[in-house]
Order: sequence, then structure tokens, then C-alpha cells
Amino acid sequence: MSTPCDMHGHRVLQWQGDGIIPRVLDLIGEVSALEPDWVAISTSALPLDFFELRTGVAGEWTQKCVNYGVRLAILGDIAPYATRSKAFADFAREANRGEQLWFLDDLEALGERLARRLPASKR
Repeated sequence: MSTPCDMHGHRVLQWQGDGIIPRVLDLIGEVSALEPDWVAISTSALPLDFFELRTGVAGEWTQKCVNYGVRLAILGDIAPYATRSKAFADFAREANRGEQLWFLDDLEALGERLARRLPASKR
């Protein structure tokens, strides 16, 4: 795992863990002491069933992140999952309208979105 960095006044932790994170609580436990505003994680670090809404994994991850105050930016190409499932495409589109979970192409795209938002400390 890496240390948090500043992105336009937002404390962002880019997850650098090895392999797939099996449970959302594993991620939350690792990052909570660092108190990031956002955690950026690659699509490859998520379990494949995250991208199949019928499994409930994406809902569980989203709810736990909300409960524990962890904002999550999932970085990478989600087109293969969105193409296979209209429900997942709709979920990702709606998530990107909110302030808790974003699906973005890369860290640069996260920086661009954060540049347009006030950090929590300035709200």
C-alpha cells in the first residue's frame, strides 16, 4: 500500500496492495488509519463478482464504504463489464453522479474530477 498524496487539496491513497482484495473490510481496515479523502483502486484488485450485480458484492462494497466514510475511485476500463450487463452500466453511471463511488479511467481522470471539487476541509 502507498502513502496518501495530495490531489488538489484532497488526500488520495492509491491502493498498491498485492493481488485481489477479497473483502471490502480488508481494504477499509488497511486504509482507515491513513484517513484518506479518497481511495483509488484498480479494477484488477477487485474480485470479479464485484462486476456482476446479481452477486451483491458491489452493493456490499458501496454500503460498507459509505458506513465507514471511505470514498472509492475505481480506476480502469469497465467497458467489458458494462457491455455484458446493462444493470452494471447503469450502476456505474449513477455512481459517477454521486460523491461516494466513481468509476474512472485512470489517476489523471480522478485528479481532473477532484480539481473541480472543494476538499472536505473547505466545505
